[in-house]
Amino acid sequence: MSASEEAKAAAEAAFARGAYPHLVNSRPTVDKASTLSAFAAALSFPDYFGHNLDALYDCLTDLSWLPPGEHVLIWPGSDALRKAEPKTYLAIRSVLSDAQRALGPSGPSAGSWRLTVVLPDA
Repeated sequence: MSASEEAKAAAEAAFARGAYPHLVNSRPTVDKASTLSAFAAALSFPDYFGHNLDALYDCLTDLSWLPPGEHVLIWPGSDALRKAEPKTYLAIRSVLSDAQRALGPSGPSAGSWRLTVVLPDA
């Protein structure tokens, strides 16, 4: 199954269980700045988003501007960043993992919002 097919399946599965799928436009995700902007667009980050890794974590573990429930961040094409900027990719993956853990069912920030991250081509 291709990454785009896996992304579509992940979005359909999220929707079927009542979660909110957020598909990252992976075309521009070839460097840090464009990847952060793509995440901000996918999750409708507030204007105060600082476009750095700390701000990414802060927004991913807040989500208060979105309706309560599970939000599924689907990032097809993450492999392009991994190939172009491996260190940036690992740093962003680390932030995504930390945020998902924080907003997981038993995470310290768990509450009305949950975060699930899907990387179809990882």
